Amino acid sequence: MKRITSINIKILIAIAWLPFAITSCKDEAVPLYGDQNQRPPVNYTWATTADSLQDKLYSTFLSSNAKYFVQNNEGNSTFHYWPNAHALDVLTDAYLRTDDAVYAQRMKALLNGIRETNGNTFINNFYDDMEWLALASLRAYEATNDNAFLDAANVLWTDIQTGINSNQGGGIAWRKSQLDYKNTPANAPAIIFAARLNAVNNNDGDLNTAISLYNWLKGKLVDPSTGLVWDGINGNGDGQISKNLYTYNQGTFVGAALELYQATNDDTYLTDAVRTAMATIKSPEITPGGILKSEGQGDGGLFKGILIRYFTLLAQEEAVPAIDRNELVKFLKYNAETLYTNGIQRPSLLISPDWTKKPSGSTDLTTQLSGMMLIEAAAKLHEDTLF
Repeated sequence: MKRITSINIKILIAIAWLPFAITSCKDEAVPLYGDQNQRPPVNYTWATTADSLQDKLYSTFLSSNAKYFVQNNEGNSTFHYWPNAHALDVLTDAYLRTDDAVYAQRMKALLNGIRETNGNTFINNFYDDMEWLALASLRAYEATNDNAFLDAANVLWTDIQTGINSNQGGGIAWRKSQLDYKNTPANAPAIIFAARLNAVNNNDGDLNTAISLYNWLKGKLVDPSTGLVWDGINGNGDGQISKNLYTYNQGTFVGAALELYQATNDDTYLTDAVRTAMATIKSPEITPGGILKSEGQGDGGLFKGILIRYFTLLAQEEAVPAIDRNELVKFLKYNAETLYTNGIQRPSLLISPDWTKKPSGSTDLTTQLSGMMLIEAAAKLHEDTLF
């Protein structure tokens, strides 16, 4: 596949986005790819807004003992393992963006708090939950060089691999009490993690595991006609495939394919990543009107943000063809602008599960984190001159 230079990429993106220049501030809806003369003038202060949202996360969602983030902003202090894993990822976003030591301190405090609140262990019944924390911990290690994060990632990975078995032809189980149910949420993140851990530990066995899991996932849960990613197989014990289309499954498969491309330089993986990303952007079920669908609050509140994380990495990959990169950036930019103007309540800075409208009622941690992932991604892409 022909590569293009980062300079050429920036020129292409700058030209593509000249019509979208925005100058002053106003909260209104923005029509998708419509007449740009109808777009309201808005000053998108991505980094400043990201800082404010980070402060909001800490002031509103931190538990009274300061060890984890609670379920919502209205007094439900329940600890949920997997959203706190993503909170660690979001704190890492801020640390990488600002180089502010306060975020490194918060990251370490949260890692310790998760372990303590989880019964003084990182181990969990759900393989996908542990994978989210493993991914966040490994990323935190690479950002801070603090071995506590790497130790946590290695402990988690040792346990996660016990979920690999031959049921349904391969893959990692969703949870320890249901070893014959396999799904995308338990396999795609494991592929991403194993490929990244190989880069850190230089263990070819981890890369081989990632490739084996990828081959199973692509062969079993990716629609061969569209490239869209299904949810799981044998969830009801009947061997049937659940063909539900969730945003985060598209995102994590894209992330898995991208990591394997970067680890192997095999263009097949990059082709897979781009195909699924383009199919997602064009899917009326997943992305109606160009905006990622609302999947409610609770667990679903986190789904869109996870997709954004991995689509952003794909947009930053220089080997992606320019025409596809432009579509990715346009998609990310439109979603970010819509959330910024429509989906954030001001001055409370609470975020809606539907990025086209203001939130109502309480806001779950999952929903808040999802929007934060998008604003942090926008700040990074703006810094890289892709916005």
